[in-house]
Amino acid sequence: MLPYFPFSQDTFALTLGVRALRPDESLIEVDAPHYRDELALKAALLADNPRARFQAAPGTEPLQWETVTEVLPLLARQHPQHFSLEVEGERWRWRNHLLGTETRFTPGEADSLPRAPLDWLGLQVQEDLLVLDGTREDLPLVAGQLCFPSMWSLDEKLGRSLMEVHAPVPGLNAQLGAATQRLMQGLKAGRSVTRCNWAISVTDRLDLAPWTLREWVHLFEGITARDAGERCFLRLERQTLTLLPRTGGILFTIHTYRAPVAGEVVDPERRRRLANVLRTVPPAVSDYKRLTPLLAPLLAYLEADTVPQAANS
Repeated sequence: MLPYFPFSQDTFALTLGVRALRPDESLIEVDAPHYRDELALKAALLADNPRARFQAAPGTEPLQWETVTEVLPLLARQHPQHFSLEVEGERWRWRNHLLGTETRFTPGEADSLPRAPLDWLGLQVQEDLLVLDGTREDLPLVAGQLCFPSMWSLDEKLGRSLMEVHAPVPGLNAQLGAATQRLMQGLKAGRSVTRCNWAISVTDRLDLAPWTLREWVHLFEGITARDAGERCFLRLERQTLTLLPRTGGILFTIHTYRAPVAGEVVDPERRRRLANVLRTVPPAVSDYKRLTPLLAPLLAYLEADTVPQAANS
């Protein structure tokens, strides 16, 4: 079962759904059973097409380095069984026990890491990592490693303002644009916030870059009320926002989880709630989320008196 169930009410609503990160919650989550496979996939995607997966605007090195020096101590403190960090003067020694690797570097020294700082950090965590320039009023996206997107790319978003990044989402800027700006501009150092975004997909693949659609679009075909629970996947993005205190940058992290819908709605209350949310998604949002072809069979599945036997196997 996924670590989050993002439906807290019985109808669809465009909401920020943001809350402060609790002291017992980690900024970066480690899903240990899937860690090595997901990091290997990241490495393969970066090797295949580096520019598609990592981009950084000129002059963003200080923001990238601050991201590294903020995140690594947190990782070592919050996940000591997986990571360790030693700092001796200006030299840092980072050990990733999950991958069996060790890296020595000097923060701020351009050639002390084998790749750009944010790109290197992205190969230590399962999250996608994006950095916005919080010192500018329009909050542009200025750097990112993006390996597991949900139908968007760095080519189309890098350098764009926060409002421009969100423009394709129907109704989002009109309803939540101003509130989102206020949230971002009001972030405080040491007080990260989190939210959960959701989608329904016909594939469990993590990499849903726009150019991959041709590889899995056929999976929309032939879904029925009987098999929708197994063929449709709940895709969650656990997102966090953190102010980088020295540079004023904003770190945006996305940890993507996915699982068949069937396993997430064994509880009848969850089943009922998801059905009610899906039933009330506005048509424009349904089209944007690629829900429209799935709604009829998925609702029929959710509204059935019993879960088909295949969903419990």
